[in-house]
Formats: sequence, structure tokens, C-alpha cells
Amino acid sequence: MRSRSGRSTGPSTDPPSRAGGVDVYLLPAVVGGGLGDIEEVLAAGRYLSFAGFRLVLYREAGRALPPNVDGPWEWPSVERRDRIRRRSRAALTVAPSWGVSAGPSRPTRFGRGGPWEVEARNIERAYGSDRTLHVSLEEFARTLPSTAETRERLREGGVPARAIAPRYRAAEAANEVDAFRAAFREFRGFDRPNVLHLFTTFRPDPAFAREFPEAVQTGPLGSGHQVSPPVPSRHPGRREWVWYASPSSAERIAPAVLAGLAGARPKVTLYARSPRPWPSVEGKSGIRVITVPVEPRAWRTRFRRAELRIVTGSRTLLEAMEVGGPFLYFNGIFGRGASRRRHRPEKIRAWLDLARRVGVSDDLRRDLADFARGRRVAAAVRRAARQEGGWARFPGSLGPCGFPASHANAERVLVAVARDLARPGARSFEIVARWRHSNP
Repeated sequence: MRSRSGRSTGPSTDPPSRAGGVDVYLLPAVVGGGLGDIEEVLAAGRYLSFAGFRLVLYREAGRALPPNVDGPWEWPSVERRDRIRRRSRAALTVAPSWGVSAGPSRPTRFGRGGPWEVEARNIERAYGSDRTLHVSLEEFARTLPSTAETRERLREGGVPARAIAPRYRAAEAANEVDAFRAAFREFRGFDRPNVLHLFTTFRPDPAFAREFPEAVQTGPLGSGHQVSPPVPSRHPGRREWVWYASPSSAERIAPAVLAGLAGARPKVTLYARSPRPWPSVEGKSGIRVITVPVEPRAWRTRFRRAELRIVTGSRTLLEAMEVGGPFLYFNGIFGRGASRRRHRPEKIRAWLDLARRVGVSDDLRRDLADFARGRRVAAAVRRAARQEGGWARFPGSLGPCGFPASHANAERVLVAVARDLARPGARSFEIVARWRHSNP
């Protein structure tokens, strides 16, 4: 997925000029269990920095940063402070799922505030609520109306496919769907008029927009890095695949991946980045499992040079699309045998729907869908390594569809919002209301 942002929002080699009127505060944290939540906030920061806005990482004195925020990460230029120093009339904060990561505590069940609660509150007090705008980066491609979300919750919870319909009817009769809708509104902070909730996806969902008009749907958020074509290996005849293997179940399919690569010529080396050791493949030829932190620039270079990338979640999927070239996707599986089911499959579903709409071959889409399920793994890998069928014509740049130009990508929205807030007399409530009413 090539970035479609213009020069004003895209990465530049020129030093950015300082945009006055707004101080930008980054509030990175892990929300869904994956480190991509942190990287997404940093990506947003890169675009805002290149547009000329000053970035601040403010953490109140005596408070440790949330887990994993220290990195290693490839930070944009940011000023670290333990107290607020106002340089502009207004403040913009960027957080993942603001209601979870930065929302205030409430005297209700599950009412504990987020890890950035104190800082978000102090920022709003310092600048004023009408001059503070909180941007909430919500989970990619999770734009499901309550009915679909309830069915998905049942599926991922282990309810067999044949039992989902009657179980859903029971849930509806017990007001579970209404309870989910109310909880979603509460814990996302939809009642806050100065919080802009960005739901990035490949194609807007009209039913989700009707049910949650506060949710602003946009195209994906790019990496914020200068995108260049894939660089061939320095060693002709040497092939390398990379695998960002954060799900714990990745090790379960690793032997099948190696089996699929066994007959490849020239031989393929698989470089797997995992947070835990893989004893089932330890010592086997053709694979390197790296369990220690990797320097970000070194990883980006390896990722870009790889012949094929096995990705997970949303950030590495989007980065693979941005770089271009073939990829496989695996976001984890639960259960075994007939009860096996995918974890959070909406990302690959959304890509497959986009691919189907532009005519990507059935066999390629089948291989990607099966690999994501942990099925036919060796066969899909073998076909990819040999570039059989649709693998010889892997789609290049697939962009989002159905969005107006103003919503085509999240970086464009971020910069436009920051510039709106920088105008003299601008009020955050009015800006948020205008974007909510502009939903596609």
C-alpha cells in the first residue's frame, strides 16, 4: 500500500519548519496486547513532525512510562518533559484507544483510568478543554456494528459455527447486544466532545457509521517512513524470508512453514522475530529465531530486503503493503482440530475483500486465507516460494476504496485536524463535531 499523502503530510528529507499554534503530545501505550499500538502513535507523530508540529513526550515526574514504551523504537524528534511547558495556545494529544489508554477513572465496574490518565487530565487543565483535542487511534479494521461484533465475540470465544445463530438469538433476547453497544460507547469515550475517534480501515462500513456516528472512518495510517522500493539482497542466490511472529501460536505452524520451504531452490532462510524461544524448531536448518530486541533501522532494512514477509496484526500488514511485494499473514489461532479458530481475523478479511474487488486470483486469496487459519500451511508456503499461480502476479499497490479524498488516509486527517486547531480562535469541540458529521 503506497502512501497517498501529499508532500504536506508525507515524509520529507527537508528539515521541518515549526508550526505554531499547537503543541502535540504523544501518549503511546499497549492496548490490545500487541506492540503495534505503540508504533501506530509514533507513526502519527512522524507525519505531524514532518508537517512542522512540535512533539512532546510528557510524563509526570515520578511516574514510570507504561510498559514497552521505552523501546527500542524509532522515535520521531520529540521533546521529553516531566512537566507541562506551554508553547502554543492549543494542545493535540495522540493515543491508542483514548478511552482505554488515557480516559479518566470512573466510579463504576472496570472504571480504572488508563495509563495516561494523569497526563491527559493535566494537559486539558493547562490548555483548557476547548483548546485541547484528543485523537484516539482505534483498532484497525474493527468497524463492526454491534450485531456483527456479538457474532464475532461468540466465534472467537469458541462457539461452534453451527451454534452461533441460536446462541446469538439468546444473546439478543438477554439484551447482550444492547449491553455491548452501551459499553462500547462508554469505554471508547464517545460522550467526550473533544475526542476525535479515528477508525482506520480499507473500506468504510455504513452500518457501523449509522450505529456509531461519533466514529470517524478513514483509510489506513502509513508508517511515516520514507518508502523506497524493495532492495535486493547483497548476496545473489541467497533468499531470505522474514516473519514478525508475535502470536504465541506461531510456533505451532513453524514446522509446516519449514516443510514448505524444504524443497526451495535456491534455499530460503527464514528469519523469525519472536518474543519467546521456539524449542520445536531449535537447531533446525533454514531458520533463525531472534528473541532479543532488534534495532528498528536494522529490522526495517531486513524487512524491506526480504523476498517475502510473514506479518501479523495491523502495523506489519500495512508496512508490507507499503513496501510492496508478496506476504503471508498469520495473527494467531486458538483451539485444535475442528475447534481451531483465528484470532482477530478482520484485518486479513478486509484485505482479501479488497483483493477480490480488484480481481486478485482465487488461488492466491485461498492460500492467504488458509495460511491465516493455520491450514494448508506447507502447501501455501511451497506455492509462494515457487511463485506458482497467482503468486507470480502478487498485487502491487492496493489502496483503500470508498473514501472521499479528505478521508483517504489517516495521516491526511491528522495533519488537517492539527492545522484546524492551530487557527486563531479554533475550538476543539467544533472541529470534532465537523469531522464526525463528515463521515463517509
